[in-house]
Amino acid sequence: MPRTSIRPTRKVDTLLAALAAVAITPLTAPSANAAAGDPVPDTWYDYTAQLTIGDTFRTCTGALVDRSWVITAASCFSDDPARPSVGGAPKWRTTVTVGRTDLNATGTGTSTEVVDLVARPDRDLVMAKLATPVDGIVPLRVATAAPVAAETLRAPGYGRTKTEWLPNRLHVGAFTLAGIRPTAVDTTGTGGSAICKGDTGAPVVREVNGRTELVAVASRSWQGGCLGESETRTGAASSRTDDVTGWIQQVRSTTPGWKTQGLVRSGAGLSQTARLADGTWTPFQDIQVAGIGGVKAVAATGIDSNTHVVVLGGDGHLHHTVRHLDGNWDYFGDLNTGVTDLGGITQLAVSSIGADLHVVALADGQLFHSVRGADANWTPFSPVFSATGPLNNITAVAAASSGPDLQLAVIANGVYHTARYENGNWSAWGSVDEAAGAIGPVTSLAMSRQGSDMNLVVVTNTGALYHTVRHQDASWQPFSQLTSIFGQTKATSVSSAPVDGDTQIAVTTTDNRVLLVSRHADTTWSTPQPVDLPGLTGNHTGTAIAGTL
Repeated sequence: MPRTSIRPTRKVDTLLAALAAVAITPLTAPSANAAAGDPVPDTWYDYTAQLTIGDTFRTCTGALVDRSWVITAASCFSDDPARPSVGGAPKWRTTVTVGRTDLNATGTGTSTEVVDLVARPDRDLVMAKLATPVDGIVPLRVATAAPVAAETLRAPGYGRTKTEWLPNRLHVGAFTLAGIRPTAVDTTGTGGSAICKGDTGAPVVREVNGRTELVAVASRSWQGGCLGESETRTGAASSRTDDVTGWIQQVRSTTPGWKTQGLVRSGAGLSQTARLADGTWTPFQDIQVAGIGGVKAVAATGIDSNTHVVVLGGDGHLHHTVRHLDGNWDYFGDLNTGVTDLGGITQLAVSSIGADLHVVALADGQLFHSVRGADANWTPFSPVFSATGPLNNITAVAAASSGPDLQLAVIANGVYHTARYENGNWSAWGSVDEAAGAIGPVTSLAMSRQGSDMNLVVVTNTGALYHTVRHQDASWQPFSQLTSIFGQTKATSVSSAPVDGDTQIAVTTTDNRVLLVSRHADTTWSTPQPVDLPGLTGNHTGTAIAGTL
């Protein structure tokens, strides 16, 4: 069997894998095939997946890039592999096995079925959704830069070898870059390595700083040296993935589970991104707001697996839309039609309590409240009447849920707090400045629940960030400045949301950045990370984030 050198390491994400894809019923030429190379230990490349399509129809290789998604070749699922065109549920029952390289082993690895296919139309590439998420295996990271001539690429696969028709172990081969095209890379096997039948869809990877990352997916091969082939050429063509990372992330984001939906107001426009469970982000996408005259303010919250967004349009009206789990958006509904006739709206806040969406609007310095129930019907906006009467000269409002209660924090010549109880009554206004310490004029604030506590983060007129906590017994911690976390960063606005036990805080800055920081359940803080993603342009004047389960 042809050999290729393998680094002596057992870390699953430190080796460059070789192309691999095999078929029980051979794929019609010139479709891709598997890597004839060295067998690898059972714990290496365990993100590599074997796909059995139909009972005995075809086998391919793929790679786990998300606990619910495997990336592979679209031709694996097509009647004519030379013309791959697939989507939706697979035509044939497809079983995916991830996490074992010895196919005769028992009690190892995870097997599940493919329930949906999302194909990339411009190349032989598909994302296969798994019926059951795969846990305990680190998904393969997707590269963001194309391979270069000096790099060695490797590909692991379950395809044929030089001597085995259907090997029971994963093999890996080494390849050199022969050329790069807009949607594909061309490689040549080294040391006898080749892509053979059964390796179609195999990950083509490289090593960067001790970690492997995906640069392409095996598509077609000459199969030189593979069992049953007289061909000697070892060239192969593989579909590039480095230039479609945004598409991969968008597909991943349609999976249920905790994630942060982020919206950034840029001028009068609005852009959306999602932070996935592994900390990666989807590229920003513009939301069409032309029909409402642009966006003056935005707020968002998660209900079930959807994100509810309410904006103050350039037309002075409140508008509501929903981003569904599949990434599709509803049309903006005008709340001034049938729900409210409020004029002079300047700010808003939203929060979810169960399946209900609570919206608080600030109009002419006064607060008004409405609820959208699970049946999609709205209550009319009504004034917020606390036990101590109205609070005048309100300039900003934040909202969060605490069990069945709605908590509000406002700026009104100071910071104040009230709560709407489950019976619809409002508590008295309380001065946060008196309870947590006055810190000077405040211009922006955000509030979110964390366990039994409420986090409140504010921005002062000097751009400083302060944080306090309201405990379940209604006491407040003293305000503390977040200098040790944000340094001398000057903030312009802040928003926050609960996400899987953490509080995510998004901050826009005077130097036109968006920073994200997490306050963990153990009260420690993460290091602020810039949300520096493709698609975000303009002057960032405000954010809204929502935790979605």
